[in-house]
Amino acid sequence: MTELPRQTRSYLMSLFERHGLHPRHDLGQNFLIDLNLHDLILSEADLTEQDVVLEVGTGTGALTSGMAAEAGFVVSVEYDARVQELAREILDSAPNVRLLQCDALKNKNRINPLVLDAVREALAAEPGRRLKLVANLPYNVATPVISNLVASDLPWTRMVVTIQLELADRMAAAPGSRDFSALSVWLQSQTSVTLVRRLSPAVFWPRPQVDSAIVRIDPAPDLAAQIDDRAFLQTFVRDIFTQRRKRLRGVAASLFAHELQGRSIDDVFAAADIPLDARAEQLSPGQLVQLANSLKRPRSTGDAGADSKDAPA
Repeated sequence: MTELPRQTRSYLMSLFERHGLHPRHDLGQNFLIDLNLHDLILSEADLTEQDVVLEVGTGTGALTSGMAAEAGFVVSVEYDARVQELAREILDSAPNVRLLQCDALKNKNRINPLVLDAVREALAAEPGRRLKLVANLPYNVATPVISNLVASDLPWTRMVVTIQLELADRMAAAPGSRDFSALSVWLQSQTSVTLVRRLSPAVFWPRPQVDSAIVRIDPAPDLAAQIDDRAFLQTFVRDIFTQRRKRLRGVAASLFAHELQGRSIDDVFAAADIPLDARAEQLSPGQLVQLANSLKRPRSTGDAGADSKDAPA
């Protein structure tokens, strides 16, 4: 593979000028120019020959090149065909890199099947391969890329991503805080979220208007094992947080009447040991998982003839 130049601010400015290009703000094109941070990302990713890396946002290929030197295979996705051509000049000679020019998402709830197929093909190429997401994620796709990968059946073992600091704060937020959200619950119910480093706008070119962060996300199998139905949990937390400040009892009774199947909402709350006056924003991810489980579990055979108000907890 062609040796990659040091992609400093002056290098990138010259590169774009020579090709008559400008970074696109609408695509979140802010290139990481602090090379020490590239090293930090690679260190946190802890890549080996067993790893298949998914990168969303190839950019000019600086991080891609570093990952290709350490990982077994890299699938790198870039939406902007103009920028991808800059990366292709360097990365085309790398036998373990596949460049895709497409949107990483089919829609906000699904990863692009082209991307999924490429990842699955790379994973199947050798036994024991595992998936890691390592990327300087464009701000406009960061949330759905991370959420949908967690929701998928892919064998991912780590994510190390550069994202907007506001998003990092929401991921790691505690119950009762301003940033606590459906995303907080979805991730904390089955993963461990670590804020590795806060980043100022000065480490990017062009400079974004906001601070950023490097975040590491690791699976938490013991937590995930407590979830009866992940697809239902994802719907549940998304819907209840649209009315996060209302009493959850009324919100759940209205939104999930079908799941009650003749049961009293009070019995469902009692089974999950949730106070009847609780609000979604006050409950821990573990409590919300138990409530979702209680709501989704069918009414027991022994309750079939009982009136709902008298059903046991």
